[in-house]
Amino acid sequence: MRGRGERRLPELVAAEDVRAHSATRRPAVEPGELALLYAAGWRVEFGVVEVVGELEHDPSRARWGWRFPIRPLLLLDDLRRAPPVEAAGVSRTYEWRPRLRGSTPAQFEAGCAAIEAERG
Repeated sequence: MRGRGERRLPELVAAEDVRAHSATRRPAVEPGELALLYAAGWRVEFGVVEVVGELEHDPSRARWGWRFPIRPLLLLDDLRRAPPVEAAGVSRTYEWRPRLRGSTPAQFEAGCAAIEAERG
């Protein structure tokens, strides 16, 4: 999940801005895992990323103290063209990682296909 409902991502997304993901709670991620990028507020999925490094923790930060590097594999640069999360058959209340949100491999593949279709 990127952005927040009250602080949405800008409508244009640059690949160089998608290098890491931060979280307040310790995420269960491992290098090599794939994830869909979900833009909170927009309620769309706009990319597929790979976790490319180890999870790091900064104990001096109360929020966003967990961080791991990601690499975009497929990215829509305009959120106005991104498919809604429902295109993958997933409720908007679920989180962005398939395993975390409990989605199926078929839903993950549907999300990837919806993003690819919009990319053209």
